[in-house]
Amino acid sequence: MAVITTPRKRAARPRTRRSERRGQVRSLVLNVIALAAGVALWAVLAALNVESLPGPLAVAQKAGDLIADGTLADDLLASLRRVFTGFALGTALAIPVGFLMGWYPTARGLLEPYVQFFRTIPPLALIPLAIVLMGIGETPKVFVIFLAAFLSCVVAAFQGVVDVDRTLINAARVLGASDRVIFLKVVIPASTPFILVGMRIGLGAAWATVVAAELIAAQEGLGFRMQHAQTYYDLDTIFVGLITIGVLGLVMDRLLLLAERRLTGWQERR
Repeated sequence: MAVITTPRKRAARPRTRRSERRGQVRSLVLNVIALAAGVALWAVLAALNVESLPGPLAVAQKAGDLIADGTLADDLLASLRRVFTGFALGTALAIPVGFLMGWYPTARGLLEPYVQFFRTIPPLALIPLAIVLMGIGETPKVFVIFLAAFLSCVVAAFQGVVDVDRTLINAARVLGASDRVIFLKVVIPASTPFILVGMRIGLGAAWATVVAAELIAAQEGLGFRMQHAQTYYDLDTIFVGLITIGVLGLVMDRLLLLAERRLTGWQERR
């Protein structure tokens, strides 16, 4: 007797993919609507002369001037270099430290007090100490950004290892897997979503820190340019810096989100 496969089962996967595409398109449309509404509200507030707020056209014109003379490109590259260096170093150290703390109780007992202690101290509060110990070059700027990214990511990596389902680990042991295999095949994949979330938080902390970090005798950078503009009450330049930081942070966050979806495709999503 022939087995008849219902059309519903065959169409289940394509329908799911179409639903995901529709959801992505809908999200994009909502993003565009939100952006347009925000710019419109900004233009209205500027037209009403609320707190001498510059309008979108004035800020766009100022951005064009800064792009034309190369100032914005130089500042952007300087800040991006500092953020990327500090974030990369902080993440590279946070992941193994988080794994050690989560996997080995001895390492957890030795390292956790220091991690929790420094988490209570804002990285910006260490700027005076960084200046005294490291001078006024690039090192203290990168250091405070590194610390901001490290402290955000190390806790996420640690929590990811701690929250791995013990049933998966016990099942792997029953099947004869060694600790090394369990760590590589079970712990790391299961904790990857936590690590990527920690990286996204660390990236936001890095960008939040760069403005203050560039107060350390900087000659270029978005934070330096904004502080310099504050002296002359140049609101247009301040807005250009704010928008540039927001756009760069958003693009980098979207790239991390894309990596998260690629690396954790096995997760169920809403």
